[in-house]
Amino acid sequence: MPPDWDVVTVTCPALKKPIRLTPERQGASQSRQFPDSKGEDVRSDIAPGTYPATATSDGRTVATAQLTVTPEAPASISRFVAGPKGGILGSGDSTPEVTVRPGGEIVVLLADGNPARKEDSLTVKSKAFEGPLTIRTESEDDPGCKCDDGSTVYAGHTTLRDDIPAGTYSLTVVSHHGKKTSSAQLVVSGEPVTHYRAWLIGGAVILALAGAGGFVMRRRRRLKSAGQA
Repeated sequence: MPPDWDVVTVTCPALKKPIRLTPERQGASQSRQFPDSKGEDVRSDIAPGTYPATATSDGRTVATAQLTVTPEAPASISRFVAGPKGGILGSGDSTPEVTVRPGGEIVVLLADGNPARKEDSLTVKSKAFEGPLTIRTESEDDPGCKCDDGSTVYAGHTTLRDDIPAGTYSLTVVSHHGKKTSSAQLVVSGEPVTHYRAWLIGGAVILALAGAGGFVMRRRRRLKSAGQA
């Protein structure tokens, strides 16, 4: 651009909104580089193809170009496993090799080499769960594995139903905004894990205190009667 230019606006049907370019420095002919290099300003609903881009300044066209939109990379699921919470989710500590008990806590992990943009959480469903499980990126659950292949890891934990019979249960997760379905198998067997509920413990304490109070009152009555006699 000539030294006295100030703003160039770039429009394209593939963009969410026009891009505003300004000089790299005062009097420069080159513009500053547009800061977003991740493609997040490209419409997510646009079909792959080539689209015209037009740069205008002061109401006149100063340049044209072509913007090519490529298809989103397909999912690359390297791992979809589950295992007891506190395990390492390795080959011997995760589905389908490991057996978990009804009512036990498990961790579910999915690793995707080509995760979809703006998809930070996924939903895992299974008849072995009380309800759907949400697994997330940067989860606080420590899956105990080294996924150092560059994959994005989704993880989360849940408690299995304690009333399910022994058997093999499917785990299903849909990713890439509904385009990819992954499944795994979870083997459930053994006696249900016992969970002590807080209200039961509290009730036992209240009953114990009530019993002690009754004992003290009865003892006081006996001592009072003996004194009167």
